[in-house]
Amino acid sequence: MDTTPPPQGAAALRAYVKLFRASRAVLARIEPGLAAHGLTATQLGVLEVIWHQGPLTQGELGRKVLTSAGNMTDVVDKLSARGLVRRVRDLADRRHVRVELTGCGRDLIAAVFPRHAEDIARAMAGLSSCELELLGTLLRQLGRHAAQDDGATAEEAPTDEMPADKMPTGKIGGDAVTP
Repeated sequence: MDTTPPPQGAAALRAYVKLFRASRAVLARIEPGLAAHGLTATQLGVLEVIWHQGPLTQGELGRKVLTSAGNMTDVVDKLSARGLVRRVRDLADRRHVRVELTGCGRDLIAAVFPRHAEDIARAMAGLSSCELELLGTLLRQLGRHAAQDDGATAEEAPTDEMPADKMPTGKIGGDAVTP
């Protein structure tokens, strides 16, 4: 029996391996900078999302940083223990608990994020601005399609869109950057 994938399948497998390896290589370049501040990539993602979008529920945070509810509880617990975030019950609907930055958390993300953005830029410097734009477009398209195939809606698919008033202060080549 022939176990060779069809041509489209073989191309998809090759692209997936390249995407996975590139992602791991970029992550390996940025993790030491985060570790110096005692943060993981997911913890930084939580701080960054709250910094730019304001207090969110753990469920909302999990969808934004693409992690499970169980892992998000652990991440928020650890950030809370360090005094970087706090859980606050929503006064309008007491069933909801939002996670917000503390003053220490705001100070930390404001100090760490610009350097983090620079580390990402250095890790991705092998691509021109046009190539980065194209890559971003292709990855958004891929993420949305993959999420729809899993029964997720387009709203649940990964996105990098952010309201203009919430754009990061870290700038690289004139473009705002998020992790």
